[in-house]
Amino acid sequence: MRRLKFNLSYTTALAAISLTIFASCEKYVDIKTQGQLTPGTIENYRYLLNNTNAFEAAPSISDMAADDLEIIDGSAQQKGLVSSDYYGYYSRAYQWSDVIYPIENMYHKDDAWGALYNTIAYANTVINEVPSVTDGSDLEKAELMAEAKIHRAAAYLMLVNTYAKPYQQATAGTDLGVPLLLSPSTEQPLVRVSVQTVYDAILKDIQEATPLLPNEQQYTTLPSKAAAYGLLARTYLYMSSYSEAAAAADQALALNSTLIDLTALDQLTASNYPKRVFNQEILLSKVPVNGVSAYTPTAFRLSSDLIKLFGEHDQRYNLFTVNGDIISSWDVYEGRYYYLDYVMNEGRNVGPTVPEMLLIKAESEARNNKPAAAMALVNQLRARRILSKGTVNLSASDANDALLKVVAERRREFMFRMLRWWDMRRLKDDALFQKTYTRTFAGKTVSLAPNSNRYVFPIAQYEINLSPEIVQNP
Repeated sequence: MRRLKFNLSYTTALAAISLTIFASCEKYVDIKTQGQLTPGTIENYRYLLNNTNAFEAAPSISDMAADDLEIIDGSAQQKGLVSSDYYGYYSRAYQWSDVIYPIENMYHKDDAWGALYNTIAYANTVINEVPSVTDGSDLEKAELMAEAKIHRAAAYLMLVNTYAKPYQQATAGTDLGVPLLLSPSTEQPLVRVSVQTVYDAILKDIQEATPLLPNEQQYTTLPSKAAAYGLLARTYLYMSSYSEAAAAADQALALNSTLIDLTALDQLTASNYPKRVFNQEILLSKVPVNGVSAYTPTAFRLSSDLIKLFGEHDQRYNLFTVNGDIISSWDVYEGRYYYLDYVMNEGRNVGPTVPEMLLIKAESEARNNKPAAAMALVNQLRARRILSKGTVNLSASDANDALLKVVAERRREFMFRMLRWWDMRRLKDDALFQKTYTRTFAGKTVSLAPNSNRYVFPIAQYEINLSPEIVQNP
């Protein structure tokens, strides 16, 4: 039996800080090398937690599977993808394939799986070693451990929503989750625990960490109380615990309710829109591993279904998307493409945000038969997104209509932010949203039915070969 080989003592972890663990365009904090630190002191762990490369990772294949994306069969984009071995995971995720990372392929490793478990390994190092440092107050130690617990909880929430079934209270106790590693031990079997066990661990980490965190942080990459409440709200939403989700969202908004006024912008530039690390709408920054790249075929083309949701006065469409000829210097692409990360020259955030908190509250109100209250929250967001000559305020005829409009607003607000796939998963059995999706790629037509196993991504065979105790998804 192959065991996990993540032993990150402070010496090993700090040595890794000076290396590029994951590809990143920018460093937002000054990371000192091991030679400038004193082993066994609290400063080591502060610098470790400041290493954004180690803690910002998120999966990317969720966006490729979601219905926000459309690749026109026979287009330059589709032909570019089908001929690319390196980006094979993109087209396979788009087709909801049984295998995303073929073992016989040169690119057979799932970088997101590895990156998220590395985040967990670093977090475990902080949580388990900080109590033994030779300096630092009890409060300083507690704050560092709290930050690490939030990062660990966020990583597990992304893992369980990528490689396990959606949370269902009736079956969560038996549905396979993901391996749960809570210590930096050298050897641990990667046995998959239940979905319920994973969620219990996530909630425990968040609830233990929240009281010990500062109200705000200098950078969005560092967990704060608002970040913790935001992560808690997201967790409860995906457990269908709507009242608890709304309560947590309220607590996050009490600490940070900042919305960027997109209606004040004529165009999007790197100088008039905040960098991710300083963006006050973001409660906790997380960035997809191997997301959109400079290679044009991997750009996200908006599906016709998504485009229909936008009006001409919606600044999210006007500012964050562009015509295809702008995104390609070597071929003219038709259609409309997501553009925010290109303009900002940085990865897109998929972590909790202020808009997400408003829409979580709105969904809870709709499900609680309060359509007017739900629409008031939606309209609070739309006032900063829709130009005054457009339809800013929406109304709902009843609770179901409100719920439909809340979910549509989520789709507009979070396009290519990973959340659409998660919404498709959690809503697939709801009669209001249930549908079968169909796509054609390289002449092959594929479908995704509500009862399909392909709502759960397969685990890379490479990982199973290393650790045969990992049970593959059906």
